[in-house]
Amino acid sequence: MKTLDTIPTTKISRASELVKTGFKIGGNYLAYYGEKMVNPKLTKDKLNENNAEDIYDGLKNLKGSALKVAQMLSMDKSIMPQAYVEKFSLSQFSVPPLSAPLVKKTFKKYFGQYPEAFFDTFTPDSVNAASIGQVHRATKGGKELAVKIQYPGVADSISSDLAIVKPVAIRMFNIKGKDSEKYFKEVEDKLMEETDYVNELKQGKEIADACSQIPNLRFPEYYPEWSTDKILTMDWMQGEHISEFAAKNNDQSKADKLGQAMWDFYMFQMHGLKAVHADPHPGNFLVDSDSNLIAIDFGCVKQVPEDFYDPYFELISPEVFDDAARFEEKLFELEILRKDDKPQEKAYLIKLFRELLSVSTMPYRYDSFDFANEDFFGRLSAMGEEFSKDTQLRKMNGNRGSKHFLYVNRTFFGLYSLLHDLKAKVNTVQYKRYIEEGR
Repeated sequence: MKTLDTIPTTKISRASELVKTGFKIGGNYLAYYGEKMVNPKLTKDKLNENNAEDIYDGLKNLKGSALKVAQMLSMDKSIMPQAYVEKFSLSQFSVPPLSAPLVKKTFKKYFGQYPEAFFDTFTPDSVNAASIGQVHRATKGGKELAVKIQYPGVADSISSDLAIVKPVAIRMFNIKGKDSEKYFKEVEDKLMEETDYVNELKQGKEIADACSQIPNLRFPEYYPEWSTDKILTMDWMQGEHISEFAAKNNDQSKADKLGQAMWDFYMFQMHGLKAVHADPHPGNFLVDSDSNLIAIDFGCVKQVPEDFYDPYFELISPEVFDDAARFEEKLFELEILRKDDKPQEKAYLIKLFRELLSVSTMPYRYDSFDFANEDFFGRLSAMGEEFSKDTQLRKMNGNRGSKHFLYVNRTFFGLYSLLHDLKAKVNTVQYKRYIEEGR
């Protein structure tokens, strides 16, 4: 794969790269409408493919939060055309790495010396390059290590990157109104956290210790004495990405073992810790030779406040779901309903969220759930597509939902997607025993 000798770091240089991408997209549309005049039956499939490729090519060289947004979008298969999902999914663990000279220069900038002088051995070519940093193999004191090096300028460019991406996001997600800033602030705050490797190390150790009793789940050990806020050193964990495992696995027992570990891991965090690994994409999970699940990245951890957690999960309970007054009360608490809603708007939103919850909470309503269930995922996908085209929803006043929905919903739908890829059948209540044991 081609390596990068430089990364645009100033606001002007990064914006100019996106302007170039914009010109390419404009050319794609001109070509599409020209062909459409000749062939009225022409679909947008080719247009989507060309646009997805040009957007990804522009973002992958920028790195940072612009590429991270593409990664987030690729996890939501219901909101984007398939061409975008396929292309943006490359940002999960396959982007151009920094060249060896730039790696050495960056390491010295952050650590004060070259990597070859600090580690016993250091591989200058990365083994994994993502949106915010890339990973190198190293050894020190007989330990096999993974060393994550943050790309230069990533933290400094987050605000300007999001300002550039903001107009696109507003159109894509129908974000509007004076309170829209809270959503962008939530994304910016989480992205800033992901650039702080001291914080990631702390979060990784805390969650690993708390989840130590969950079987078939492994974590790397972190080394604070060999880390900084831009360099993170941990154990090298041998395994393959979970998506690679799922694509070739034919052993249902292995799929169920991994799926159970993942479900218990997420449910324990959500309901026991009220803090959850909020970046559940395939690049953050490995499978070892014994079919154990390995969680390797804790840069994005979402704290779930009680005033959001309580009404969010109370909506799932039959006594609330079946009680019209209490159901409406919880929708107000979650900022889905507003005091200035007209009666027909309120009735419409209540009906809409009843339908959404009736599908999205299906795994919670059974003691065992088969994530190979195509009807479940078909309904989820169809509902997402229906919402994205809902003209009545787009006309409503203001934004809907607490800012906490952004990362909590992302977590659940990412988890569902991974379990679906595994085709796993899980015991959905087993995690409760680990919460009880931890008290």
